[in-house]
Amino acid sequence: MSFVDKHTIVRQEMVQSQIMNRNIRNPEILSVMGKIPRHLFVEPELWKSAYKDKPLPIEEGQTISQPYMVALMTDLLELDNNAKVLEIGTGCGYQTAVLAEIAKEVYSIEILERLADKAKTLLQTFNYKNIHLKKGNGYYGWIEHSPYDAVIVTAAPKSIPHRLTQQLVDGGRMVIPVGSDHQELVLIEKLSGKIKSSRITSVSFVPMTGTPKSE
Repeated sequence: MSFVDKHTIVRQEMVQSQIMNRNIRNPEILSVMGKIPRHLFVEPELWKSAYKDKPLPIEEGQTISQPYMVALMTDLLELDNNAKVLEIGTGCGYQTAVLAEIAKEVYSIEILERLADKAKTLLQTFNYKNIHLKKGNGYYGWIEHSPYDAVIVTAAPKSIPHRLTQQLVDGGRMVIPVGSDHQELVLIEKLSGKIKSSRITSVSFVPMTGTPKSE
């Protein structure tokens, strides 16, 4: 999908200074983030800040992640054009759009109805055919369409939901922020039925909504 607007130069500067300079070199990710109109995923009064190196508030007390974090999490998934991806936390839909430009199919779940409806309306204007949206509790995944080549979680549970790892293909990858007071971005790899986890970096995400009380 092609986007051309007055923000194009600012987007290219964002890609160079915030993403390439932090060693994200996947050409597909750089291309996608250089063309998707990130400003349209936030309120008009925030457009001037849409390409800055920081997260921004969206409705329902949620956030759109900083551009670098979107790029990093996408890069860690090692997607190809045949990948089927599960996204937990559609939010405003920006990360969803990035995934949809690279992967074959994206299944995205949002528990907050107002956000889900708004993201659906916006993403439909871009005419994506490979995005499948659902309102619901992402903690349990979307088992009807599993297994997935990749899972990305954009809100932080206190621990890794085992139902999400169960929905990964063997050889699949999941990237997820984990923790409460202190959060770590964790890469999960499913290898021969076993789970390998690697800590990537400290992060700060909104808490995952809808986790069981025992979590």
